[in-house]
Amino acid sequence: MSAMKPLIVSDSDDQTVAAITAELETEGLVHLRFPALKETFARLQEDLKPHLESYPTCEGMFFGYQTKRFGSVFSKSDASWALATHPVVTGVMNKILGPFCDRYQINLTQAIRIEPGEKEQLPHRDDEMFPFPHQGTHFMVNAMWALSDFSEENGGTRIWPRSHKDDLTREPSYDDVYYATMEAGDVVLYLGSALHCGGANRSEAPRDGLVISYSLGWLRQSENQYLAYPPEVAKRFPVELQELIGYRAHRPNLGWLDGQEPMRILADDVTEGPVPTLDLLPPEIEAMVKEMAA
Repeated sequence: MSAMKPLIVSDSDDQTVAAITAELETEGLVHLRFPALKETFARLQEDLKPHLESYPTCEGMFFGYQTKRFGSVFSKSDASWALATHPVVTGVMNKILGPFCDRYQINLTQAIRIEPGEKEQLPHRDDEMFPFPHQGTHFMVNAMWALSDFSEENGGTRIWPRSHKDDLTREPSYDDVYYATMEAGDVVLYLGSALHCGGANRSEAPRDGLVISYSLGWLRQSENQYLAYPPEVAKRFPVELQELIGYRAHRPNLGWLDGQEPMRILADDVTEGPVPTLDLLPPEIEAMVKEMAA
């Protein structure tokens, strides 16, 4: 399958979000281009360049021996914040993940450089890490941002359209595969249940990408966000990003700190000493408790 044409995104209205969501739910992936992010993306590329140069290659058959990976991207480039919280992206996450959780979260950030000579990765689904039946529930959505141009030859991500509707296989037909051919700055959103893999790099130059992954708020995150961004680091993030990385409880009562919202630890005037434990219930459960207690 040849590369699909990107959808040029200039608005963040409900109609745009709905169209992108419908394509994602049907095909398992959607290719987007955001012209307004051009300057932001140039800063991101410049910020991450020294890290891509200095990090060692991975040591494993799954992650590869000619591939570099690193996380904690939000502390390495504040330009990445705008990508993670873009209203179109978060609007899609609200539609795909929102029905299955009180709030969704950042699962990981990972910059990936596939060096020349790297082999193709094992086809897989990212939501395989959650080993129980999904029964139609979306657990995860990934955003693969192209830090450099992606092509079939240089290791552009391979994704099998509609594979989220099929049984898992390690030997899919390449007649149906989508080769992520993207310009730097483009992004492909794909479901965690979509079969995909990093491509073999048969070119003479590296291929650089950035994955920002989102998952249901009641799941364990792949990247430990609280070690990646401890309070002294997270304090400088915008509130929306603080909430996305996990400094907000998932109601009812998951992830609280001393029975309160963990966001309080980021406040400059945080109260010292004992504090009361709060219910931290979603509205429908709070209403039920009040009615039964009456």
